[in-house]
Amino acid sequence: MIDVYAWGTTNGLRATLAMAECGIAHQVIPVDLSRKAHKTPEYLAINPAGQIPTIVDHGAPGGPRVLAQSAAIVLYACNKAGRHIPTDEATHYTAMQWCMQAATDIGGASAGLQQVAVVAPEKVQSTVDLFEQRFIRYFGYVNQQLQGHDFLAGDFSFADIMLYPNYVLRRALIERLADLPHLRAWAERIAQRPGVQVGMRLLEA
Repeated sequence: MIDVYAWGTTNGLRATLAMAECGIAHQVIPVDLSRKAHKTPEYLAINPAGQIPTIVDHGAPGGPRVLAQSAAIVLYACNKAGRHIPTDEATHYTAMQWCMQAATDIGGASAGLQQVAVVAPEKVQSTVDLFEQRFIRYFGYVNQQLQGHDFLAGDFSFADIMLYPNYVLRRALIERLADLPHLRAWAERIAQRPGVQVGMRLLEA
């Protein structure tokens, strides 16, 4: 059994999606960020960085394994289950490229946008616009990749798991700023997957 400490953020949903899609026995333990649950002594004892997600794999060889960082957790789940990892070398590295795109460029732009548009005490519209355009530009590259493809690297893979929550949580912004039909069709396909539907339930918390 794996304990998944998460909340309905991009990073948290990546972890729950990966577990559900891979069919791994797990329980989700909500960590309410609005109540600072990630800063309690109990949670800091599990993850001293005070961030989500974190997993504890109680069945790991050698004793419980604690793992943080959403990309590491997604890859851990896929490797553990032997699912959603392309076996062809070229396709595998394509999936890795788009996994990293989600984790770095898109994830970074989204986090930066959150800081300047929500967290910063003074909102500077030109700065907000800059981050919005950067975010949309990165999704434009994704839209190009998806032209003629159902998923980012052939079949559904860990790359799709990494990217999907970024799209869902920023869907209104994406649709307001750009017409990305291949991206929209990709998201509709993913939303139909039973594992995805289970993994996204944290949004209802």
